[in-house]
Amino acid sequence: MIRYVFGRLLSLVISLIVASVVIFVVIEIAPGDPASFMLGLNAQPETVAALRAELGLDVSKVERYFTWVTGMLSGDFGTSYTYRSPISELIADRVVVSLPLAIYALILSTVIAFPAGIYAASRRGGVGDMSVMGATQLGVAIPNFWFAMIMVLIFAINLRWFSAGGFPGWDKGFFGGIKALTLPAISLALPQAAILARVMRSSLLDMLGEDFIRSARAKGLSQRQALWKHAVRNALIPVLTIIGLQFSFLLAGGIIIEQVFFLPGLGRLIFQAISARDLIVVESVVMLLVFVVIVVNFAVDIAYAAVDPRLRTKT
Repeated sequence: MIRYVFGRLLSLVISLIVASVVIFVVIEIAPGDPASFMLGLNAQPETVAALRAELGLDVSKVERYFTWVTGMLSGDFGTSYTYRSPISELIADRVVVSLPLAIYALILSTVIAFPAGIYAASRRGGVGDMSVMGATQLGVAIPNFWFAMIMVLIFAINLRWFSAGGFPGWDKGFFGGIKALTLPAISLALPQAAILARVMRSSLLDMLGEDFIRSARAKGLSQRQALWKHAVRNALIPVLTIIGLQFSFLLAGGIIIEQVFFLPGLGRLIFQAISARDLIVVESVVMLLVFVVIVVNFAVDIAYAAVDPRLRTKT
C-alpha cells in the first residue's frame, strides 16, 4: 500500500510540474500586452514601459515562470494587474462560493444518480429501466445553462421561491447562502446525475454477469441480496472515477452557471480576468483549479485501493 501511495504521489508531483509549464506557456503566448491594454492605444511608450516594470513584465519569461512558481509554493499567487490586490485574497473571497456550490451539486448528483442507476440495473429491460435511461438521455442532451434558465423562469420569476441571482454572503446566515446556491447547484447537478446514473447502471450490469454473482445466487442468495452485498461494491470503481471527474468539473467548469446566476465565484473571476487581460490572475486561478483536479484524482486512486485491494500491489 505504501509503494502504491508513493507511486501516485510521484505522479501527482510530475503532473503539477507539467501543468504549470503548459499553463504558463499557453497564457504567455496569447497576443497582446497587458500594460498596453490597461493604458489604452494612445499611451506613451515611456508610460507603458514604466507600467511593465511595475507589473514585473520587463524580465525574461523564464524568470517570470520561476518567480510565479516559487511564489505559489509559499502561498503568494502574485498581485492582480486590474484589482491591484493580492490574488490570494481574490481567490479566498471567491472560493467560499465556488467550493460550496461544487460540493452541493456533487451531493445532489450522487443522491439522484445512485438510486436511479441501481434501480435501472435491477430492472434491466423493464419499464423502470427504460424510463430511467430515457430521463438520463434527456439530462445528458440538455445543456446545464438551459436548465439554469428554466429554473430561474419557474422558481424565481413565476413561483418566487428563490432569488434570480446573486449571493448574500455566508455572514447573512447558512441557510440564506444554501438557498441562494440551490438553483445553481440543481442546474449543475442534473446533467452530471444523468451521466453518473448511466455509468452506475452499466457497471452494475457488468458485475451482475460475473461468475462470483452466479456463485452467490447458487448458494441461495436472492437477486436483491447478491446485488447489494456483492455487485454494488465491485461496481464502484468506475463510478468513483466519474465522481472525481465531476467534482473537478463542477469546481472549474461552473463559469456559465455563475454568469447566469451572477455568483461571485472562481469561474466569474476567470472570465473577468480574461476580459481585462489580467494574465497573472488567469494563470494562478487556473493552476489552482488544476491542482484541485490532480489532488482529487489522487484521492480517487487511493479510494480505488480501498475498494479493490488488488490494486495495492500495483504501482
